[in-house]
Amino acid sequence: MVNNGCVDPASSTDEAVPDESPRLGRGEERSPRDMLTSLAVLLVPIALLLILYRTLLGGDAPVTVDPSATVQEARQALTVVMPQGLGDGWHTTSATFKRQTGGATLRLGYLDPGKDAIQLVQSSVPAASLLPGELGDSAKALGNFRTGTGVWTVYDARPGEKALVLAGTNRTIVVVGRTAVENLETLASALV
Repeated sequence: MVNNGCVDPASSTDEAVPDESPRLGRGEERSPRDMLTSLAVLLVPIALLLILYRTLLGGDAPVTVDPSATVQEARQALTVVMPQGLGDGWHTTSATFKRQTGGATLRLGYLDPGKDAIQLVQSSVPAASLLPGELGDSAKALGNFRTGTGVWTVYDARPGEKALVLAGTNRTIVVVGRTAVENLETLASALV
């Protein structure tokens, strides 16, 4: 009862409020089928997006660059040879030119048809200074390979890498990569 705005303590009761949170009983839990359905709802759109990315947008295709501006700049400092007739499986992926003490260096990165990276280095830096940095300190000559541009020395370079080197008086050309020597020879033979 309420008297003069006061609550009568005799009339108030401490009634327990029943717990209203829903609980699942036995046999009402989530089944493995429900979990698989939830996962499928998430994974199917992701799979579709990946398929579209690879097929329509060329997601696996290598990024090809146009090296012409970099090569033009390099030709002002050194004699440059470029590969001709490599085929559609070869892609130019990078091109940098740098002037440094003792000369200048042009670096062109390629992907061969097997998607292996190969680097073509052309430099006016003396070979004695250039080769340890390009091939590693433990590089060993394995033999020779002849092309129209000259006789190349085949090297076992850093672990997993092979290299071809054409050393001249004013320019050194290095073809190096983690690929079969035949791919290096193909690139070296295409230089004109």
